[in-house]
Amino acid sequence: MSKSQWYSDQWGTKTQDDQMLFLLLTVGVFQAGLSWQAAASKREAFERNFCGMDFRKVAALFPEDIERIAKDPEMIRNPRKIKAVVQNARAIVTLLEDYDSFADYLWDFVGGVPIVRDYELAEDVPNTLPEATVIAKDMKKRGFTFVGPVVTCMFLKAAGIIQDQVWSKN
Repeated sequence: MSKSQWYSDQWGTKTQDDQMLFLLLTVGVFQAGLSWQAAASKREAFERNFCGMDFRKVAALFPEDIERIAKDPEMIRNPRKIKAVVQNARAIVTLLEDYDSFADYLWDFVGGVPIVRDYELAEDVPNTLPEATVIAKDMKKRGFTFVGPVVTCMFLKAAGIIQDQVWSKN
């Protein structure tokens, strides 16, 4: 799969893979202020700098690792976002005290079944939903960062937990 195509192939595909969910959450963190495509195009840099998206290893990164990552010319070099990814990895590790997986935590909010919303036109699709706001609030309570309602909604849509169906192709 080409570097520039993976996100369009992945977008909206149901996943219960914790590594993919961590990658999609990372894209969500970096897309704040950018487009999803701009952030997703950095997948190779994310995988290289964030230990192949192994959240347990990322959770163990030190401040000097963050500085090193911020110097990678292929990265979106925002130190706050890089720190957020490390913090989110730590939050996932902590979450595993209560859940078998990150996926179980997320899918538990929707009873294991994606939320499907129907819209007549693409411009009718909102950038957040009440369910995403609830999940974002819970994630923040559990130590996640850069997970406001819009980022969380985009992340949940990318992971197939929330699915939009647009009926008109205009």
